[in-house]
Amino acid sequence: MTGQTPLAVRMRPVSLDEVAGQAHLLKPGSPIVALADPSASKPGTVSVILWGPPGTGKTTLAQAIARSSGRRFVELSAITAGVKDVREVMKEALDQRDLYGQSTILFLDEIHRFTKAQQDALLPGVENGWVILIAATTENPSFSVISPLLSRSLLLTLKPLTDDDLGELIDRAVGDARGLGGAVRLAPEARTGLIQLASGDARRALTALDAAAGVAASEAGDGAGEGSADQDAPIEVAEEHVERAVDRALLRYDRQGDEHYDVISAFIKSIRGSDPDAAVHYLARMIEAGEDARFIARRLVVHAAEDIGLADPRALQIASAAADAVAFIGMPEGRIPLAEATIYLATAPKSPATIQAIDQAISDVRAGRMGPVPLHLRDAHYAGAKRLGHGKGYRYPHDSPLGVVKQQYLPDALAGRRYYEPRPLGGEREIGERLDKIRRIVEGG
Repeated sequence: MTGQTPLAVRMRPVSLDEVAGQAHLLKPGSPIVALADPSASKPGTVSVILWGPPGTGKTTLAQAIARSSGRRFVELSAITAGVKDVREVMKEALDQRDLYGQSTILFLDEIHRFTKAQQDALLPGVENGWVILIAATTENPSFSVISPLLSRSLLLTLKPLTDDDLGELIDRAVGDARGLGGAVRLAPEARTGLIQLASGDARRALTALDAAAGVAASEAGDGAGEGSADQDAPIEVAEEHVERAVDRALLRYDRQGDEHYDVISAFIKSIRGSDPDAAVHYLARMIEAGEDARFIARRLVVHAAEDIGLADPRALQIASAAADAVAFIGMPEGRIPLAEATIYLATAPKSPATIQAIDQAISDVRAGRMGPVPLHLRDAHYAGAKRLGHGKGYRYPHDSPLGVVKQQYLPDALAGRRYYEPRPLGGEREIGERLDKIRRIVEGG
């Protein structure tokens, strides 16, 4: 049923026309299309770096370009290739160009695994046009690719495949002779389950389909006998076949539907409610469903400022560090800093005083409750400012041993207005005690 070669490999597009998704990169005249078009008046020659999650078509695009363009195609893996391998490819590419007039496409998978020295070895070939480099990476090239190589290449970002894209791939694999050739019939629930499990990853979708078809075929073979149904009839792949094939139940999670909002809501409310176990559970559900890790990280940063604030100032630092780590290392390793930040935020003291302060201040401004800036606080550094009274009477706080002086800072219309009211929790307990003393001095109380 599935053959020796994996279904994902057998179904790899042979031209750009078969590529599912990435429409933003495949518009007429785009760099990718120009590279693949041998009949173009000015065939593309620019090197590109393809950045995107696993299974979005980086290798597929590179091979489709090579097949369509008729160029010589060489593939290296950053896991196994060294500087010597790169230099040999460059020499061969130069020879091919000079002797036969044939250009070479060098596809380098996982370029982020190359050291600086290895990436430096690519520069002469890219700069002099000996090769057209198509490099693939799942990690942010700004951190993983050297600047000289970045500046000589075009950075193209691939997006996770949509559910429609995945559905198209699955349907094609079921019917295409390169795939399952119509030997199976996919139940609607199984098709939906495969799309959910794939989470934007074409390779994962086709691998799961291949395995599910194998499970269904095995069961059909076990049940075959005298009086059995037509042996040539397609075997039905049901939802339970998909579940058994991937060894886990289908996740009931739609990244564009209600479940998306329900789970992220439960995640944030569990952190706000100081329940790290529930928070980690919802984090796991989002990760397993293929939720964008950057989206999760952004919610953690917002929560740290909104619900914790100055009750624990480190919360925002840790959430921001987790967001940076996710951008730097990607997934699946990014799950670790996300979990660390989630647990820290869930166990941190909570206070909404910061968001309440800024929201109340904005409310006053929008309602027109402002008043002019007091004269003694106005800028006095330009010609004529003193004549207008700007800065007159301003008291410099550092002239006081306490670093605080009696002085009005709010406009007259808002004198005495309170926006920030720290709570007696965590770090805000100390802030509140200090602020009471400061306010008594500033206001002369």
